[in-house]
Amino acid sequence: MNKLLKGRRFLLIAVLLMVALAAACSSDDAEETSGAPSTGAEGEVSGDLEIQYFVGGYGDSWWKEVIADFSEAYPDVNVIEHAGPNINEEMRSRWVSNDPPDVVYIDGAGSSETQMVEDGQLMNLTEWVEGIELEGGDKLVESFIVDPATYDGDIYSLPLVFDTWGTWYDRALFEEKGYEVPTDFDSFMSSMEEIKEGEGIDPLVTSGQHPYYFLRGMLYPAFGAAGGDELLTDLITGAEGAWTSDVVLETMKKVEKMQQEGMFDSGLGALNHTQSQMNFLLHDNAFIPVGFWLPNEMANDIPEGFDFGFIPSPMQDAGEPFAIVPDLRPLAIAENAENPEAAKAFVEFAFTRDYAMSFSEHTGAIMNITEVDLTQNENVPSYLTEANAMINDPEQVQIYEKPHPMSADLETPIGNALMSLMLGNMTAEEFVEEAEKAAAAYRN
Repeated sequence: MNKLLKGRRFLLIAVLLMVALAAACSSDDAEETSGAPSTGAEGEVSGDLEIQYFVGGYGDSWWKEVIADFSEAYPDVNVIEHAGPNINEEMRSRWVSNDPPDVVYIDGAGSSETQMVEDGQLMNLTEWVEGIELEGGDKLVESFIVDPATYDGDIYSLPLVFDTWGTWYDRALFEEKGYEVPTDFDSFMSSMEEIKEGEGIDPLVTSGQHPYYFLRGMLYPAFGAAGGDELLTDLITGAEGAWTSDVVLETMKKVEKMQQEGMFDSGLGALNHTQSQMNFLLHDNAFIPVGFWLPNEMANDIPEGFDFGFIPSPMQDAGEPFAIVPDLRPLAIAENAENPEAAKAFVEFAFTRDYAMSFSEHTGAIMNITEVDLTQNENVPSYLTEANAMINDPEQVQIYEKPHPMSADLETPIGNALMSLMLGNMTAEEFVEEAEKAAAAYRN
């Protein structure tokens, strides 16, 4: 059994039951969630503080609450927000010109934690984070569900949001029509074949404009199942020969088979992530690989009677357990922050169990903090109950962990080649060769 299961499985089980409680939780005690903790920063906490955060499936109401409470706790700090669905692109020139905001939440299209580390844009937090304590006095570094990414042993960001990619379907449709819920790649193919014939639709949709959705949502679990943490690490870091290995080629032959048998949405190349999610909700497709933000992001567009079903992406061979690869969204401080003391104060302020509870109330997702008990709520959705039952069974689900996110310098060319494969313009053999070339360029 993978060593990551030791000590991780219980945490992940609890995590999945924390999700999607936004409608059920109360924030009557909001005034008690804030305070002015010791920041470990030396110097006065005052002046302008610029915060950049992406607004996507999790919304922005949690950010508004935390920033308002922080402003009350630190009245000498003037918080300047840079936020929105396109904020990464809008702020790009600031980062390039070495005039970044002080704090950045790294999420959404156009952002790459690894790229920012490689470009020297993020502050090394390794020593500072050791001094941060939570409300009960326990250390923050010992209270993450999944540990921060490390680069040569150093920490440059703190994982704020815990998520995991998987494959979604409409449970109501499957029960009505008697369609098979996949348990492995073979049953996935047979289920899609049945749906393609029965519904007259292309069974699987993803965002062609953002190939990393399929890479992270389908291929990472496939690679984990086929080669474990070691293979994941080699692929993400671009190790020589990893992408042309037999196990990777075998996995990509599965993708090639899906394309050849017409399982992908024929128009996926033009779809962004919200369009692909809408197509899924409208039953233009039956499966979609995304994270746990899906129900919250599409809350206003869910058709009546739609019942979210979730499984880990079924790319593993028959007889093998499902694979899950946790996905994190981090908070970081710019290396060239104008106000590092206020930046440290804000980051420490946000990482509390009270705000972790609040995050679930606002977003239906969870912060990457242990011992936040949301499981007593009777309104936990059925898809989470099912996911919990799966992940609680080591015979069904294996958990794998990547060392850090893939650099955009590697992910972009691999994503481009992946789209060519998914559109039928490239073979699996040609894909792995292109991916290996991209890895060699990245290493150099």
